[in-house]
Amino acid sequence: MAFEPLDPKSPRRKSRNLAQTLVDDYSKQIVDGLIKPGDKLPSEVELMDAGGVSRSVVRDALSRLAVAGLVETRRGIGTFVLNTPGSAISRLDPTTIVTLQDVLAIIDVRMSFEVEGAGMAALRRTDEQLGAIGESLARFELASDTGGSIISDFQFHLQIAHATNNRYFIEIITHFGTSMFPRARLSTASIARLDRQLAHSRLVREHEHIYNAIARQDFDASRAAMRVHLANSRARVLKSHQDQRDG
Repeated sequence: MAFEPLDPKSPRRKSRNLAQTLVDDYSKQIVDGLIKPGDKLPSEVELMDAGGVSRSVVRDALSRLAVAGLVETRRGIGTFVLNTPGSAISRLDPTTIVTLQDVLAIIDVRMSFEVEGAGMAALRRTDEQLGAIGESLARFELASDTGGSIISDFQFHLQIAHATNNRYFIEIITHFGTSMFPRARLSTASIARLDRQLAHSRLVREHEHIYNAIARQDFDASRAAMRVHLANSRARVLKSHQDQRDG
């Protein structure tokens, strides 16, 4: 794999956020195929040396890449590139999902395919795939911050897509990436308060219902659990928005 060194003297380094510069450069290398799915990124020290930046800048950049669904950091092992089919043009541009209406529309689209995907996963999943869903659920339950919960939430839904054994479900979920989660997209005060208003345990329970139904290979219950989860997500966004207006 080829990691292009970054020029710390480049004029754009002076005018742009350093972390975002790293994100832009490595995102391009991932999308262009210079860094391939499954590849391990250089260590933090190597990235610091290559970019001429501090450790905090590197960690900020890696966090942004993870939230964008491009990489996953595995504690004690390293940071790995996730599967990202298609070009930058074909991928959903997260910057276009900025309004309440945009987020609600994304949830509606998810409702149209994730409900069916959960049912298919229940019928087709292997024990190994069920284990992967369970591991993602465990990571989500232990997530201690918004960024970590978004990444593990995405992995949970991605592993369900894998369990459908239909590559198009996998590609659709990967195409959306973490941009499909409301708390990853809206930076307004109302959505920023979403995690405080909603106990993390509520989301964990909704995920557990989905997992348990898939584990039982119950087609109808799996579909119902996913539908309830997404409907609740939509309701939470609307309530948070209304609370801000009333406040």
